[in-house]
Amino acid sequence: MTLTPERTERSSAELIRAEETALAHNYHPLPVVVARAEGVWVEDVEGRRYLDMLAGYSALNFGHRHPDLIAAAHRQLDEVTLTSRAFHNDRLAGFAEGLAALTGLEMTLPMNTGAEAVESAIKVARKWAYEVKGVAPDRATIVVADGNFHGRTTTIVSFSTDETARGGFGPFTPGFRIVPYNDLAALEAAIDETTAAVLIEPIQGEAGVLIPDDGYLTGVRDLTRRANCLFVADEIQSGLGRTGTTLAVDHESVVPDMLLLGKALGGGIVPVSAVVARRDVMSVLRPGEHGSTFGGNPLSAAVGSAVVDLLATGEYQRRAADLGTVLRDGLAALTGRGVVGFRARGLWAGVDVDPAVGTGREISERLLAEGILVKDTHGSTIRIAPPLTITREELEAALASLEKVLGR
Repeated sequence: MTLTPERTERSSAELIRAEETALAHNYHPLPVVVARAEGVWVEDVEGRRYLDMLAGYSALNFGHRHPDLIAAAHRQLDEVTLTSRAFHNDRLAGFAEGLAALTGLEMTLPMNTGAEAVESAIKVARKWAYEVKGVAPDRATIVVADGNFHGRTTTIVSFSTDETARGGFGPFTPGFRIVPYNDLAALEAAIDETTAAVLIEPIQGEAGVLIPDDGYLTGVRDLTRRANCLFVADEIQSGLGRTGTTLAVDHESVVPDMLLLGKALGGGIVPVSAVVARRDVMSVLRPGEHGSTFGGNPLSAAVGSAVVDLLATGEYQRRAADLGTVLRDGLAALTGRGVVGFRARGLWAGVDVDPAVGTGREISERLLAEGILVKDTHGSTIRIAPPLTITREELEAALASLEKVLGR
């Protein structure tokens, strides 16, 4: 008797049924079973092809199996993949230096998942508040925004306003204040002598790609500087080329005190995340106070370095900016014809569909039948975030499919 069954060729329907039996039901995926992928295209087990317009929630900014990233992973697989941080490895310094140079900050704390980066930043901010700002022990607060999505750990859902993510998981971690997003007056009123940090997404992705008013990020930077607290920018979805600049904060030339990165940093190959910060902020951490066995492993550092090299060329940021115009123009043409509103920056959009036409889930299923992969959020909103390697022709084909399903 074997504990692991041999891999057999099963149909999509059979595999979906098997997943429903064997997996926890913490996701509600669309009924497609991906078996192969390259670039912006994926193929299911029956050989049907789909244009990927979600890109793993921006984890696949460079497309599936980008040759440079695959080559970096292959090279490292032949050398060493894990040492733990008990020892140094020959790839980690270059990764940290490259990420600091790319972001304009100084020190890197490598982790694995986006939620780990957020949790790490919370710890660093609190430690900084006690040791540098002089906040009384166990009194530090962090201000966050309504509608946020920073992950699903117990601490993070403690300051979520999404009842689906939060309901049934208490008791919750104290120390957080929630204010309306894109409201500088409310933010200023919430900051006091206990405030360690303001933690926000420069663009709220899970909420439907909500883009703040011009000047909001500059205002956050000014408020936090005047109040002697940290500005922590969660760019796990918005960063690394997605919005047409390396970081979403770059649209206002703002440099936060701490920057959270993930998803695309691993190139869709391995989970890689990082907190990148000013030296004086990150230096509050000492040996033994925080860590990760896999964080900064040689394989992830090699892939992460290759991602940094791709972004250093500026090519992907330019592509996102140029093709973002095509995306915006295409969505504007559909407004009033099934689309009731949209928000877009670079190759990232939240599209509000007329509820009379269908829910976000229904529109996503119709697009699936047309060979286009997107995902819904919050009722009648769909998210569009293709790999930055998509061509104009492919993007226009996806928009044509959206027009078709909205007209049904």
